[in-house]
Amino acid sequence: MTEAALPPGWPAMSIADAHALLGAPGSPLEIEEVTVRGVTMKAWKNSPPSLRSVVEAGRAHGERIFLVYEDERVSFEAFHRAVATLAKEFASQGVTKGDRVAIVMRNLPEWVVAFYAGASLGAIVTPLNAWWTGPELEYGLTDSGAKVVVLDAERYERLTEHLPNCKDLVRVYVSRESDEIAHPEVTKLEDVLGEANNWADLPDLPLPDVEIDQDDDATIFYTSGTTGKPKGALGTHRGVNSNILTAGAAGARRFLRRGEMPPAPDPDGPQRSSLISVPFFHVTGCFAVLNPSLFGGAKLVMMHKWDAVRAFELIEREKIQSAGGVPTIAWQLIEHPARANYDLSSLESVAYGGAPSAPELVRRLSETFPKSQPGQGWGMTETCATVTSNGAEDYVHRPDSCGPAAAVAELKIVDPADGVTELPIGAVGELWAKGPMVVKGYWNKPEATAQTFVDGWVRTGDLAR
Repeated sequence: MTEAALPPGWPAMSIADAHALLGAPGSPLEIEEVTVRGVTMKAWKNSPPSLRSVVEAGRAHGERIFLVYEDERVSFEAFHRAVATLAKEFASQGVTKGDRVAIVMRNLPEWVVAFYAGASLGAIVTPLNAWWTGPELEYGLTDSGAKVVVLDAERYERLTEHLPNCKDLVRVYVSRESDEIAHPEVTKLEDVLGEANNWADLPDLPLPDVEIDQDDDATIFYTSGTTGKPKGALGTHRGVNSNILTAGAAGARRFLRRGEMPPAPDPDGPQRSSLISVPFFHVTGCFAVLNPSLFGGAKLVMMHKWDAVRAFELIEREKIQSAGGVPTIAWQLIEHPARANYDLSSLESVAYGGAPSAPELVRRLSETFPKSQPGQGWGMTETCATVTSNGAEDYVHRPDSCGPAAAVAELKIVDPADGVTELPIGAVGELWAKGPMVVKGYWNKPEATAQTFVDGWVRTGDLAR
């Protein structure tokens, strides 16, 4: 689709009117005013109240397949059993609400189990960058004060000599380790859960009984740390789960802009499926892809590492509807010479973020995958992923834009020279964002928190207009 090919009469409704209609009282996407940490803001009234409640919602999808990795397939029911089993194990090690549970591994089914097992206990789940070196991982574990850590064999090898320096750790779990482990404080994760294909055989345990509030601490994700050590951004259950309805509202907005009514969710309809090619230890992979997939019953197909031909194979085999991640991946999907050898007709969405994309990419995606709607958005670790999104005709119309703010978010452009003056429309300045997705601050870094977070706003450090 090109600008000239926009449907006649588009847009049928302004973005502001679409947001007002979607957020009206009684709507599934109803917006309410709330006070969070003394700041009044808009929020999604029907957002799941906690990550634990997302786990419970996910179980309703039963025997549908949730996670696919190589020849491993895990149903929603099997996943729930694994989460409850590992949560019980964590609790037996003394993990309680507010303790930190660290995860250091590539995208694997057990990454997802560890994340939700910790979150279901009210622990603060702390995924660390799997590409970090041993000393960097030691910093993440000691800075967060993690009580337990779940590693894959590769990361275990990298961290072994550093573990004695992580004084808060009481237990280390290692997955996919073929060698014997002699260390008394290290447990093979398979001794607790078994193999992923057998999680359906685990006992049907209840999730631990823990009271979790929307504004309780949920996650620590470390920023890339352009200056000095990385900072741990402390997200809440409300902030993480805001992505679920933010994505739903952005999808519904596209229909209204066309003059169509958004379709009602159909739990018995065809299952959505996504190819995840960004790491779970990044807020995009975890909050914008993984969490909505569990809640909404979508199948998530993981790759050992990004490879365009392997992606084509999986799109064809699993009938994948959405793929993407970063602009580079989108370009590879378009330009790889092997693309013509595969049936990619199931693909309906190629979306990306994390880096600026050329307007040309929108046109090329529309030509290459005519059924597919391109999309991109903007967010950051400090906003628990998505704040703005641009898709379908809006993106074709404004290919150089990352889209309007979510209906519950506010944006302003501030003069970087004084950090106070709000600039007029069209002027370039520092982007500030406010909303339920903004994190509480930086873990144990009050000075950095005071510099970056002002009266509910996050100073993003990004230039925008």
